[in-house]
Amino acid sequence: MTKIEKIVLSYSGGLDTSIILKWLQETYGCEVVTFTADLGQGEELEPARAKAEMSGIKDIRIVDLREEFVSDFVFPMLRANALYEGQYLLGSSIARPLIAKHLVGIAQEVGADAIAHGATGKGNDQVRFELAVNALDPSLKVIAPWRQWNIRSRTQLLEYAEKHHIPVPGDKRGEAPFSIDANLLHTSTEGKILENPAEVAPDYVYQRTVDPLDAPDAPEIITIGFEGGDPVSLNGTAMTPAALLSELNGLGGRHGIGRLDLVENRFIGMKSRGIYETPGGTILLAAHRGIESITLDRAAAHLKDEIMPRYAELIYNGFWFAPEREMLQALIDQSQAFVSGEVTLRLYKGSASVISRTSPWSLYSADLVTFEESPVAYDHHDAEGFIRLNGLRLKSWAARNGR
Repeated sequence: MTKIEKIVLSYSGGLDTSIILKWLQETYGCEVVTFTADLGQGEELEPARAKAEMSGIKDIRIVDLREEFVSDFVFPMLRANALYEGQYLLGSSIARPLIAKHLVGIAQEVGADAIAHGATGKGNDQVRFELAVNALDPSLKVIAPWRQWNIRSRTQLLEYAEKHHIPVPGDKRGEAPFSIDANLLHTSTEGKILENPAEVAPDYVYQRTVDPLDAPDAPEIITIGFEGGDPVSLNGTAMTPAALLSELNGLGGRHGIGRLDLVENRFIGMKSRGIYETPGGTILLAAHRGIESITLDRAAAHLKDEIMPRYAELIYNGFWFAPEREMLQALIDQSQAFVSGEVTLRLYKGSASVISRTSPWSLYSADLVTFEESPVAYDHHDAEGFIRLNGLRLKSWAARNGR
């Protein structure tokens, strides 16, 4: 085994990383620095510090990254209207490059020669963490315990925890927990009963949203302001990125918005089923598309939609720091120069519906589209030649096929 002098561990304080911390100490016998990222996961992080101290850790880092997460990662992704496989708002995927960035930064600061993560050997996160480290500092070694130790199942993990007196938290029913990932953008839940896609997800799985059937019977109207493609205000009040997303999470959760039961294709080649809750992100996606509908040129909007699946796939597969993602980001950001204005939405029983949009940079012309007499010069006869030219190839095709 390669000699390791110091390791920086991505540490949540949860069951997996608590076990990994113990395993690293036993296996490598070196100093471990813990790094806990506050991404707005909605739980108290000081217990993670206490657990690390109990394990003898001297250098414990807990860093509030909520604003950086939303402004530098979530918002650039939302400018692209990114959805993986047409549905998933990439809540876990977009958090990993930020965590990796700070793992590398701390490793460089303290002179560590390795970073460690708790991603399993069957999942996407191992790829995301390690590709990011490759791009940011290829000299660092990466320790992935799930690919190295002899623990092969959740049952064996719980046995290891019991042997080493590591507390095992319970879920809402007092059972061993689901696999849960949470941040300010979303909550994802996997494992246990959800591993069977034929089983309906039980109500207690949901963390952030009420059942749409139980949501308020009266709709709620909100207005989101945009500047340069990014949301900047809610109901006329300017807000920081993290504060705005947090507020929208509360609104969306109350109205049952943003639930997704998805069977997705993992990058490593298997299908997996998860429950995602992205209330604020779902509202923002609808609002952003609403403001783009009046401010983007048709060809520009259609080009964005063409590249969006590729862009979303790059994020899902862990290529945030890759040159091709940065190239696409430059194109996307260029398109957002005039995406400014306000969008009003109706929140009601699981839906966020755009009901009005305004912008000082709007390309919409009521004078052009009106059914009434228009002051704008438009000759209806021009459409005749337009149709004739576009139909020319269809006539040739039909004639060849004997129609």
